[in-house]
Amino acid sequence: MTGQTSLPAAPGWRTPLLVIFAGCLIAMVGFGVRSVFGLFLEPMTVAKGWDRETFALAMAIQNLLWGIGVPVAGALADRYGPARVMILGALVYAAGVWGMAGADSDLALHVFGGVLTGLGVAFTAFSIALASMAKVVGPERRSLALGLGTAAGSFGQVVFSPLGQAMIAQFGWQPALLILAASALIIVPLAFVLPRDPGVTGETVAEQSIGQALREAGGHSGYVLLTLGFFVCGFHVAFITVHFPAYAKDLGLGAEVGAYSIAIVGLFNIFGSFLAGAAGQRWSKKCGLSAIYFARAIAITALLLAPKTELTLYAFSAVMGILWLSTVPLTTGIVAQVFGVRYMATLFGIVFLSHQVGSFLGVWLGGRLYDATGSYDSMWWAGVALGLLAAAVHLPINEKPLARLSARVPA
Repeated sequence: MTGQTSLPAAPGWRTPLLVIFAGCLIAMVGFGVRSVFGLFLEPMTVAKGWDRETFALAMAIQNLLWGIGVPVAGALADRYGPARVMILGALVYAAGVWGMAGADSDLALHVFGGVLTGLGVAFTAFSIALASMAKVVGPERRSLALGLGTAAGSFGQVVFSPLGQAMIAQFGWQPALLILAASALIIVPLAFVLPRDPGVTGETVAEQSIGQALREAGGHSGYVLLTLGFFVCGFHVAFITVHFPAYAKDLGLGAEVGAYSIAIVGLFNIFGSFLAGAAGQRWSKKCGLSAIYFARAIAITALLLAPKTELTLYAFSAVMGILWLSTVPLTTGIVAQVFGVRYMATLFGIVFLSHQVGSFLGVWLGGRLYDATGSYDSMWWAGVALGLLAAAVHLPINEKPLARLSARVPA
């Protein structure tokens, strides 16, 4: 590692406000499209004669490829800028969803809906947009910017969940998927707004290689614990996103209840994400994460013990929405706070891979155990146990910035 260099912010017309606006729209579209795939579980399995594990495995593969692809996409974005990565990702994303609409076999569903869509989501990941946003604001506003970007992703869930259900009801599930594929292409023009250089505002950055940054993070116990804890977030979020609409229908409730529940999660997550970002700017991020995971365990327990009515599901969705992606601004905030933002997309990509391994297990095991037992109860109780474990794992994390970040660029 050599001396330290102060890197400039994005030049010219790519102002911080414009970059944040584009990043929020990318997060909204990218996350919004993928958040509604659970709505297709019931109509696709009925139409094709598949069991739930078949569909769940495709979504599990998607989550796993998303996780594997994000570190690669993050490293490319950190090195070459995010625009080309995002454009490639949007094209692959659209192709995957388009192929999913025409899938007539298990293999086709797993290739298009799993592999291609997963890679497309990875290369348009909101983590890359968040890293771009973090690089154009100073440290004093970074946590807020991360919360805003995460909230924008949630707003996409609010918009696309009822819209997706309406499209399925009005046009059928196949045309609905084709419309979603076209929606993913909106990311292409937005990608040109993101900064092309790796510059960082308000931070003196060590001249590291990606390899040096990875070795530094791998030797930091807090980074390892953060990575382990984020596994639980993925397990919770992916299981609920894919299986909750079917869970609601299994309870004898209408198909719209599941769609509204996912939308409510997204709506309340807007507030949860923004509040988490604001809180992380003032208080301990690791304590915030511990509290979120503990609260998730309590919320799931309450769902299992309460009467299964529409009101119960909506109340659970509201509470879980506040806790949903509120982990993201705090998790990304710890990465940026401890290691800086020069390689934030790469370092968070590794943490996110753990999240997606949890997502894979949450989605696949949900389908597997349902087919074996006819119930999701064992998955819910596993979510309670993992929530308590994650609450404990985050407490020992050292949030103190590394010594090389002590020097800051003068205001």
